[in-house]
Amino acid sequence: MPQKTILKRPETGRKAVRETKAELTARIDRILSALDREYGTQYRCYLNHETPWQLLIAVIMSAQCTDARVNIVTADLFQKYDSLEKFAMADLKELEQDIHSIGFYHMKAKNIIACCRDLVKRFGGEVPRTIEELTSLAGVGRKTANVIRGNIYNEPSIVVDTHVKRISGKLGLTKEEDPEKIEYDLMKVLPKDHWILWNIHIITLGRTICVARRPKCCECFLREECPGREA
Repeated sequence: MPQKTILKRPETGRKAVRETKAELTARIDRILSALDREYGTQYRCYLNHETPWQLLIAVIMSAQCTDARVNIVTADLFQKYDSLEKFAMADLKELEQDIHSIGFYHMKAKNIIACCRDLVKRFGGEVPRTIEELTSLAGVGRKTANVIRGNIYNEPSIVVDTHVKRISGKLGLTKEEDPEKIEYDLMKVLPKDHWILWNIHIITLGRTICVARRPKCCECFLREECPGREA
């Protein structure tokens, strides 16, 4: 008999829907095709940067902060500190003031300086490409590492941010709450050529239609494929 999987409807509390592995695969194909049609297949990054190390610093700053706010801060920041070495030698208090308009700026300033010092001393000024090397840097977790791997090195990677976590659950692609477990769940069901696009597409969907507080389910082009949709 075909293996059955259970899709929960965590957002609405509806009765669970059963679908076979083949049905799940077909539904995912329809979801990906719809996302490609709506948003295209071009890779894009919402954080402004010109170099890999600038993107790394911007992503560290983006935790618990909007990309728009980070872009405002980095517009001046990357002019003042126009080299990796200048960040590595930055005065902590001064850097805190430079980025004080973003959340958790004390810890972020400390991590940025430590990260840049390691990049200079351990990696010869180059941003590494492996998960292990990237996550050895101050302020860099799997999410940040995967942003770098995907955007700089085009390594297939899945970035689990708040949008990906919430909407992947609504779509019935994971039951997990832990970002790393969600990442592994998505790697199992999504084709590798859509790992990077998944984050790009789902961020756009989460910001425009499937917003956290008031999802516009009636307007959503994925409505018929979403077990977690509202009535």
